[in-house]
Amino acid sequence: MILRSYPSSLCGLIGLASVLMACSASQKLKVESDYSYYGKFKKYKTFDFVRDVNPNRLSDDPQSRIIEDEIRFRMGLMGYKQTDQKPDLLISYRIFFDDLRFTGFNQPDIEEWIRYEDEQEEYDPVKYNLRQGTLLILFFDNKQQRTIWQGYAAGIFGNALFASEKMLKRPVRAIFDRYRFLAEGFSYDERARFKPEDDSKERDE
Repeated sequence: MILRSYPSSLCGLIGLASVLMACSASQKLKVESDYSYYGKFKKYKTFDFVRDVNPNRLSDDPQSRIIEDEIRFRMGLMGYKQTDQKPDLLISYRIFFDDLRFTGFNQPDIEEWIRYEDEQEEYDPVKYNLRQGTLLILFFDNKQQRTIWQGYAAGIFGNALFASEKMLKRPVRAIFDRYRFLAEGFSYDERARFKPEDDSKERDE
């Protein structure tokens, strides 16, 4: 969910989430996303990862490597190039292991809003109870210095999604299914031809 003030720091955005209690009964994977009305979703071409605001990540953490590899793969499918030279987007992700109470917004479908791109659209707050572990992925506009999109998958532990590499990729894929914008200048024909060597059968399972 995107915070009302859209702070310049990703740390400020995450600060709204509070840990409530340990995981309980099993539930289905819940996937959702929110976006900023300041997002220039047709204009992004490049990306990189944010390191210093992700306290969950360790350099030798296999879960983080799997998540980053899958994010990198999904961004590549949409035509985005990874670079450390002033990337358009900075991507951050976090795993919350306990239940969360989260405040987000009811919004028009992003594909509907993009037709008129009204920055004055009002945000309608809504509270969410996210249970049994949540993966949160955020896109940060490097030029504007603001978060412009985020998606989450909740209930990942209830579904034993961390039992294998394949299952860990599932919530990443589900989140990226909600981000539907190709990189600027990247066509659907190019996407159809984009078949990297690691696009194996395992990714489709």
